[in-house]
Amino acid sequence: MSKVFRLMIFLSLFAFASSALAQEASDWTNPFPPYRVIGNIYYVGSQGLASYLITTPQGNILINSSLEKSVPMIRESVEKLGFRFSDTKILLISHAHWDHCAGSAAVKELTGAKYMVMDADVPEIEAGGKGNFQYGDNPTSRYQPTKVDRVLHDGDEVRLGDTVLVAHLTPGHTKGTTTWTMKVADGGKTYNVVIVGSPNVNAGYKLVNNALYPQIASDYERMFRVMKSLPCDVFLGAHGNYYGMEAKYDRMKQGVPNPFIDPEGYKNYIAEREQTFLAELARQKAAVQ
Repeated sequence: MSKVFRLMIFLSLFAFASSALAQEASDWTNPFPPYRVIGNIYYVGSQGLASYLITTPQGNILINSSLEKSVPMIRESVEKLGFRFSDTKILLISHAHWDHCAGSAAVKELTGAKYMVMDADVPEIEAGGKGNFQYGDNPTSRYQPTKVDRVLHDGDEVRLGDTVLVAHLTPGHTKGTTTWTMKVADGGKTYNVVIVGSPNVNAGYKLVNNALYPQIASDYERMFRVMKSLPCDVFLGAHGNYYGMEAKYDRMKQGVPNPFIDPEGYKNYIAEREQTFLAELARQKAAVQ
């Protein structure tokens, strides 16, 4: 594919995305230095939107394509680390909100990567955000519809070479929110890695009497059960602020033991998010009585 043609693709996607700019957080598009997290896991996202490159001798896996305008930044980060963006063989996401998946069409076009998405989020991905229970009617939340190459189900494995990721359905934030786990070897030890999809209850979410998502509260409860059951040594997530990414990056640069190995941070985060959910659920239940 010629560079001119690739540029045309990017420009067309940027034009498609222009209506969504009003909802972007300021840190979503701020560049952030790419770096090795642990083992074969690298951070290639922006300051506010997390993307991860998982490298193997057979090619690489990218988790989260972020915004359409994020794709050139992600590619640049991958190349700064010494890898080829064209070696991306598999594309995964945390969930079907535009800030994590709007760039997927461009990534597929540029790399030929196979796009793999949890079953409950597939209809929204292939409809460009239409059908989302909260944002489906909002044109600022739309993105380029993208064909899914493999429909994932809870517990499915994604393999590339000797690297295996497990897709855990952790619904609520979206119906198909996915938390990824994998084992990584580093320094003679093996660590359990958890990449959290999202446990957040967004502003405006109806947890009670939600006609578009009747089981939303029970799905959140299921999600927290799953999250608490996962063994975690290395705590990562769809946004860096889930796990204090910037502070940990600064500590890592100072040469301290890998701060991303943080099992207690994971437990505390999930516990805090669960209490926040339960408080909001109780508030909404009281409001309808």
